[in-house]
Amino acid sequence: MKILVTGGAGFIGSAVIRHIIKNTNDLVLNVDKLTYAGNLESLLEVSDSARYSFEQVDICDRNELDRVFAKHKPDAVMHLAAESHVDRSIDGPAVFIETNIVGTYQLLEATRQYWLTLSEQQKSDFRFHHISTDEVYGDLEGTTELFTETTPYEPSSPYSASKASSDHLVRAWLRTYGLPTIITNCSNNYGPYHFPEKLIPLIILNALEGKPLPIYGKGEQVRDWLYVEDHAHALYKVVTEGSIGETYNVGGHNEKQNIEVVKTICEILNVLVPQPKDYKELITFVKDRPGHDMRYAIDASKIEKDLNWLPKETFETGLIKTVQWYLANKTWYQHVEDGSYQRERLGI
Repeated sequence: MKILVTGGAGFIGSAVIRHIIKNTNDLVLNVDKLTYAGNLESLLEVSDSARYSFEQVDICDRNELDRVFAKHKPDAVMHLAAESHVDRSIDGPAVFIETNIVGTYQLLEATRQYWLTLSEQQKSDFRFHHISTDEVYGDLEGTTELFTETTPYEPSSPYSASKASSDHLVRAWLRTYGLPTIITNCSNNYGPYHFPEKLIPLIILNALEGKPLPIYGKGEQVRDWLYVEDHAHALYKVVTEGSIGETYNVGGHNEKQNIEVVKTICEILNVLVPQPKDYKELITFVKDRPGHDMRYAIDASKIEKDLNWLPKETFETGLIKTVQWYLANKTWYQHVEDGSYQRERLGI
C-alpha cells in the first residue's frame, strides 16, 4: 500500500512515517510545507529508504495537490498537517483558519477528485484518515467523566475550534460525497523529536540549560499523556483496520497535572544529569493563558476493543525514554534552537 501522509515532517507525522517504514512493507509519500514545525532531520533514519518519498507542498495549494495525487497515486491518505500550538493560535489565529480549515477542505476536494478516477475496488479499499485532537471536546473541569467518541464538541481556543471545523468537514465529505473517511482524536503526545515549544521538551531543555521552568497558573491543569510511538502504532491500525465513518479516541491512560509532569522530569534529570541544586528549584509559575482548559481525559476503550490496540508505554517509562532521547540527541535540538534545521525549507 502507498500512504500519503500530510505533515510528515512534524512531530506526530514523522513518528507515523518512521513506524510505517520500520515495521511494514508499505510505501510512504510525505507531503509537507515545511513550516517552522516541519523538520526533515526527524526522518533521517528512514529517508534513505526506497519506500519513502517527499514532496514539499502546501495543502492549501490545490493545483499542487492535484499534481501529487496524479503522480503518486496513493491508496490512502493520513492527514496530520496542521497548526497545533494553542498559544500561537491565540496570538495569531489566521494561519490556523487557513491551514486547518481551508487546507483540510482543499485536501478533501483533491482527494475526492482523485478517488472518483479509481476503479470500484480501489474506491472501496481507499481510506482518508483525518488525525485530530481531544481539544475539540472542550473542558472536563469539575467532572470525573472522560471524552468519548460521542462527546459534544465545545472547543475553547482558536486552535481547537479550527480542528473541530476540520472534523466536521471530513464527516460532511463522507455523508455528502461518499468519500471513505475515518477520524481519530488523540490526547497530548510526547516523545522523541518533539518541537521545543511544547511543555515536556521545553521543560527538559530549559532544565538542562539552567533556565526557569515556566508553568501556567498553579500547574493544576490535567492532561492525558500518550507516547508518540504508541500513537503512531494506533494510527496505522486505524488506517489499515478501522471502519469507514467511525471515530476512534486514542489516549494513554495517563492523567497528570502539569505540575506533576514537570516535577517528574526534574526527578529524572536529578538522577541522569545531577547538579548541585535540585532541578525543581527552577520551577516558575507564570500568568495563565486565556481560555485555558483545566482537564482533558480520553476514554480509549473503543479502539482497544475494536482494533485490539493498547499503549505499550506507561507515563513513567515513556518519559524516561523521552528524557534519555534528548540527552542523546543534542545535535537535533540544537539545530532547532539555532534555526539551522530550516535550511531545507529555505533552500540553503
